[in-house]
Amino acid sequence: MNPSLEPRDAWERLPDRQWNAEAARHLLRRAGWTATSADVERATSEGLERTLELLFPAAAPRLPEPPLITELTEDTPAFVQKLSAASGGEKRALLREARERAQIALQDLSVKWLEFAARSENAASAKWVFFLGDVYVIASEKVKNPALIWRHFEILREHAFGPAPALTKAVSRSPAMIRYLDLNESKRGAPNENFARELFELFVLGEGNYTEQDIKEAARAFTGYRTMFGEFRFAARQHDLGTKTIFGHIGNFTGDDVIALAYQQKAVRTFLPHELVKFYLSDTPLPPGFTEPLGDWWAGGGYDLRALALKFFGSRLFFAPEYSGRFIKSPVQFYLGLVQDLDLDVVPIPRRVLVPLRQMGQMLYNPPNVRGWVGGRSWINSATLTARRQMVESLFEPIREEYLNADEQRSLEAARDRGAGKFTVADEGLAEFANNDAADAAGRLMRKFLGSSDAPEYRADLGEFLRPAQSEPVPARLRMLRRAAIALLQSPEYQLC
Repeated sequence: MNPSLEPRDAWERLPDRQWNAEAARHLLRRAGWTATSADVERATSEGLERTLELLFPAAAPRLPEPPLITELTEDTPAFVQKLSAASGGEKRALLREARERAQIALQDLSVKWLEFAARSENAASAKWVFFLGDVYVIASEKVKNPALIWRHFEILREHAFGPAPALTKAVSRSPAMIRYLDLNESKRGAPNENFARELFELFVLGEGNYTEQDIKEAARAFTGYRTMFGEFRFAARQHDLGTKTIFGHIGNFTGDDVIALAYQQKAVRTFLPHELVKFYLSDTPLPPGFTEPLGDWWAGGGYDLRALALKFFGSRLFFAPEYSGRFIKSPVQFYLGLVQDLDLDVVPIPRRVLVPLRQMGQMLYNPPNVRGWVGGRSWINSATLTARRQMVESLFEPIREEYLNADEQRSLEAARDRGAGKFTVADEGLAEFANNDAADAAGRLMRKFLGSSDAPEYRADLGEFLRPAQSEPVPARLRMLRRAAIALLQSPEYQLC
């Protein structure tokens, strides 16, 4: 898809006269998960500048450390000591118990993050950190320690809106990243190249902007990076102190020096802007020459991540009509958008939430490989579409609590104690539409869930569907409205933003 703007105009701020409800809806849906009527009205009233400042604050909101993660961290030293003294069957039992605890803690972390990200005030920042996690990729399948995973994303959050070089340096010390890319095995005389390769190819520069020799020499600079009990530790005796040649520079470089050298390369200017386009705007790359002006501007400001976000999401290109309503929602965005559109609470039961997300193609904290999730059209096939439809259906069915196990029942009770409790849509939840005639009800449903009622044929079909119940008692009308709402949320249009 070719942009309608020229590269020199693409990154200029959207003119005030073009800021309206439609533009606000586009921004909220792309920067966050969806655009409720209340949020659109508020953003339209406050203006683009104020809206961007609220979406991307100087410091990203913090997901509190879940208690199960805290317990794992605190128990690790004693567990390691106990494991080292065990043998045979006792050791196998301890390892099995540790795997079970880790699995439960990871599920709890995933649900806690969904609850946190579903809140309107956290949505854009949570999604931004999620985006950074799709650049600085780790996977639970290999890391195996949810405490390290929580800490990795806390590192991303802490540096989410600061200088990008500082973020990259912090990630190089992330215990989860050290484990994921085998830095803990890298030592003087036998450097492991995994981290150096991904640093250049997937974190800051992109393929083709370095040599194999640069990787080999950079790998030597990262020798000695270790973890102990979930914390970074530098093993000085394992570090290669020799002279290295990287990007044509010669010196006794450390890991931080390598990252500083990488940020002196011209390719770094456009790498993250390209990733931004792919994650937030279009799965089709922009034509050559479009990201260069944005990258040059970003470099001139010291690679400030918040400044990049404000520039990108406030640009004329971001609001260009050719990018509106054409982006396939990821499973996470689809689910959290449903939660917000239906004014629901996240169900604190992993098999009710995490299993459907996996069936839709996205396991939290476990992307398929070092490149993260591909996105775009890869989200949609017959199996994942069926899973999306089933997810919608499940949100309109009451939870059969008598079939829940004791842990799940306790989770529901704890959520209700915190003030949550609206986990599914009752027919009464659609009462606001019941007193409208069929045509008006159809239009209001379309505006609520699709953001527009401008498709006359679609609206007419929906009105015809609702018309037979128009003279029926309220319960019958509510049942028809329920079916209409489900149909809209399962429609192809709702899969796009």
